[in-house]
Order: sequence, then C-alpha cells, then structure tokens
Amino acid sequence: MHRERLEATPIRFHRQRREVCFIVKEQPLGHEVEEPVIVPWESLMAWAVEGHGVTQYGTTRQFGLGIGYAHPRTGKWLKTEGLTSGMALSLGEWEVLRAYMEYELHSLDEVQDPLGLRAPGDPPHQGVHTIRNARSKLHKSLREGPSLWRYLYAIGWYFIHVLTLWTLPGYLAEREHRLTQRQRPQLKLPEVEAWSKPLPKEQWAKPSEELVRLSAEVRRLREENPHRSIEEIFADAYRRQGVVA
Repeated sequence: MHRERLEATPIRFHRQRREVCFIVKEQPLGHEVEEPVIVPWESLMAWAVEGHGVTQYGTTRQFGLGIGYAHPRTGKWLKTEGLTSGMALSLGEWEVLRAYMEYELHSLDEVQDPLGLRAPGDPPHQGVHTIRNARSKLHKSLREGPSLWRYLYAIGWYFIHVLTLWTLPGYLAEREHRLTQRQRPQLKLPEVEAWSKPLPKEQWAKPSEELVRLSAEVRRLREENPHRSIEEIFADAYRRQGVVA
C-alpha cells in the first residue's frame, strides 16, 4: 500500500484558472519522463462504471470513476480510472470535484465528513486528531442523551481502542502521510508549483456561457420534479439545450 501511494500521480484542480493538471508519464528514449498536461476544466469527460464478473466462488461486482481528456499538444485521448466501493460513491466523488470547481467549496468538510471527525484547523488526513475527536463526540453524546445502548457502545469503543493500543493507529497514519509527502517528487515539479499558485480575483476565469445555460436548465428541471433521477434530468437538459454529450 505504501509503495502504491508513492507511485500514484496526483491530479490538481485549479478553481481560479478553471483548469486541471495531470501528470503524464512517458518513455521517449527508454527513460521515464513526467510531463504536466494542463487542460480546461470544462473539456473533461467523466464516467461511472459498473462491472460484473463470475469466478469459481460466485459473481463479483466492481465500480469505478473515470476521467478522460484530450492531450492539448498531440490530441491523443488519455484517461485515468480508479476503483470505488459502489456506484453512489463513484458519482459522489465526481460531485465533490464538481462542487469544488463550480460552487467555491473550500474543504471536504463542507460536502462530506458525516462522522464529524475533523475539527476546525485539523489536517485533512487521518491521524491522532481523528481518534481524539471521535472520543470527544462519544462523550458529548453520552452527556446530551445518556442511554443504555450508548453506554454499551462506549464500552465497546474503548475496548476496541485498547486492543489497538489507543492512539497508535493515528500515529502510524500520520507517519505514513509524512513519508508519502517527502518521497513523492512528482508533487514538486517547478512548473506545476508555479501553475498552482493563486491568482488575483480580477484574473479568475469565468464559466462558459454554454455551461451557465446548461446549469440553469438543470436547476429548473430539478425544481420542476425533485423526485426525478439526476441522470434523466441531465440528459433532458442536454437535449433541450442542443448540447452533444
């Protein structure tokens, strides 16, 4: 797992530029070269996939999220895909990215973290703070609404964490994060670091008129029939606006 994280190449999303930076690995002369490829946000294509298979043990199902783009220099179609644990999570991961780029959300806490295990000022990764916040939330729930089931849950929670040596998993997670950050040179490419810097507000890129119209149509159709599936709403909006998906 640690080696996989070291070899993984991050994707950067720049909301102010409305651009996305991919790191493409090539081997022109037998040596691996990492090239940053920057494409417009609105040029991306995303898809959620579901696959079924049969093994000697029974049927299996796999889910994933894919993002595709055209290389601006060669025109070659490139893609990156990752596995998820369910279709809802595939769609949710894309929605988090879309919300960040379109709705000016500044942190994951604004769109998820249902367990409330990150306090203001906490780092985004898991660590000792995650365990301490979980304990604080547990004690708060006991104070606000004591019950037999909550006391039993608290006993089980402490029992499990004693078996795992209390905050040791948190320290190990923080150590893993530090090692990963130090040993990933692709995170520090000079051209990518320069591109990642914030811009003055007057230089922020604006969404295209086509996207503004399509978004307005989606919101209108959603308000018209809130119980309609979002897939049908987007398909209908595309047809009404004459957009080729």
